[in-house]
Amino acid sequence: MIPFNKTPLALKLGVILAAFALLPACSDDNDRNDPPVVTPDPGPGDGGGETPERTLSFTGVAAPASDMEKRQILASPKVAVNGEEYDIGFHTLLRSGDSVNSTVVFGQLVDAAGQPLYDEDGLLKITDANEHTSLLPIGDRLFSVSQMETRPGAMFLMELDQNPETGELSTKDLWQVDQSGVDGGWVHCAASVTPWNAHLASEEYEPDARTLPTGVEAAADGYSAGMLDYYADDSQWNPYFYGWNIEINVNAEGDAAPTTDLVKHYAMGRLAFELSYVMPDSKTVYMTDDGTNVGLYMFIADTAGDLSAGTVYAAKWNQTSAEGLGAADLEWVSLGHASNDEISAAVHGSEGVPAVTFNDIFDVDAEGCVATATNGNEECLSLKPGMEKIASRLETRRYAALMGATTEFRKEEGVTFDPDGSKLYVAMSEVGKGMTDGAGHVQIAEANACGAVYQLDVAADSDIGSDYVAGNMYGLIGGIPAEYPADSPFASYRCDADAIANPDNVTFITGYNTLIIGEDTGSGHQNDVIWSLNLNDVDAADSTAGLTRIQTTPYGSETTSPYWYPNINGFGYLMSVIQHPYGESDGDKLAPGSLEHRAYTGYVGPFPAMDVTAE
Repeated sequence: MIPFNKTPLALKLGVILAAFALLPACSDDNDRNDPPVVTPDPGPGDGGGETPERTLSFTGVAAPASDMEKRQILASPKVAVNGEEYDIGFHTLLRSGDSVNSTVVFGQLVDAAGQPLYDEDGLLKITDANEHTSLLPIGDRLFSVSQMETRPGAMFLMELDQNPETGELSTKDLWQVDQSGVDGGWVHCAASVTPWNAHLASEEYEPDARTLPTGVEAAADGYSAGMLDYYADDSQWNPYFYGWNIEINVNAEGDAAPTTDLVKHYAMGRLAFELSYVMPDSKTVYMTDDGTNVGLYMFIADTAGDLSAGTVYAAKWNQTSAEGLGAADLEWVSLGHASNDEISAAVHGSEGVPAVTFNDIFDVDAEGCVATATNGNEECLSLKPGMEKIASRLETRRYAALMGATTEFRKEEGVTFDPDGSKLYVAMSEVGKGMTDGAGHVQIAEANACGAVYQLDVAADSDIGSDYVAGNMYGLIGGIPAEYPADSPFASYRCDADAIANPDNVTFITGYNTLIIGEDTGSGHQNDVIWSLNLNDVDAADSTAGLTRIQTTPYGSETTSPYWYPNINGFGYLMSVIQHPYGESDGDKLAPGSLEHRAYTGYVGPFPAMDVTAE
């Protein structure tokens, strides 16, 4: 059980307050520094009820056209659920730099001892890279784990108040989650909530153990160097510490301060995890891998609700069509069985045996080696004798390539599931590189720089031992490359304003045949969008059919964390985080000294309760 860091900010807090003006005392108005939000306050929700037909329709928002609109958060003001209209909007829980109590600043980075990190100017390191934020009802209390896409990684626990009449949420308390018991965190990207109510976090873009074996190489690498601030000594660096799933369970007894249990699930493999999604059987997990020349993976746990041991599979794309976004039948290549304890021993060493290194696992360019291309690396690898199990988990992508699985996908992002239709949905931020180079398993005829969402049909597979095995993969909806005239408000767009651009995270509104798609785009759209896609209206000939724009973000932001909660105490919520405003592009539009670069962690809603099982 890992306690939270409650370390005071010490004497430098006064300097930080004067320099940043980021740490006002918490008030009931969490939106005090927000840009204009063009939505009314939410009206009262209700508990829903039985209806002969379930329908869902958002009042959409237009693509931001003016400079003022491009600085705002625009969100759907209303939603119609089963024919009844409700007021909704975007609501902020916290912004990076906010303080709820005297000890923790939301977004602050800390070292392994729990001490805040400072930059060279003596200012507290506060990140605007807010990422996934969950909702976790524990007894009669409501919590949220919020993770940051940083090096070192950071996580925070919020306790939330829920207005019983309106469903509106506000932040009651805040703690920093101590990750020192799991070697610290790394680039926490998207996450999911398991069927047993745990926050399942990711570690994306795992450090390459071949090129970054020690702290010397890590210090010279611009991406990894920041992680060294976490340690007391650079010699503590181990690339195999990072690239795992982390399960966080929140414990809250009565009114006592909460605690957390954190576990890195080494049995599930090591990848550039966008996220892992646990299916309804609590055993089957789909795992997406972000980057260039990456794979799609499935984990089958030995025991429902326990991810500490099981078998990893990697998909092989057996192409059936090269047209459009492509299509294939999927074959699942077993990478073998392992447990957390077995792999932890390899990562950390045990009983006088040192921790495993890349050179313990592979020979490179040796006689008889196998040419592979993974995560942008073209290599010729040979597996050393007896290292199959270790390679399958410490070097999952490389081992999958050696085993004949497909490692050609490009920017594989979010995954979600429709239990009614027995379909998975996987976002690809871009269709290109290894998917369209004319070599290997995936040979799609034409690249799509605007990306796509793929659909996968799942069914029972007695050999694998799961009722949720994807048998195929085919395009559902793609972006539309476009050019606009120089005098257009969309002149910078490289994708159609009314179609998706570089889809990232996805979530499904069960029972309403609605897929939610969030974007992470730079030049595709100037302002990133969260879309609602009514799957009843999808048209293969029209990639805009069924789409409704339900939220846009300020300049330079990324939409992260769209995740659907159908019923928490009689209300539904679509979580939504706006990451690094003005940080990805359009930095020149941020006024000097402005604080509008701060990220937003919040939600769209409240909705009425919309859980189908309650009807």
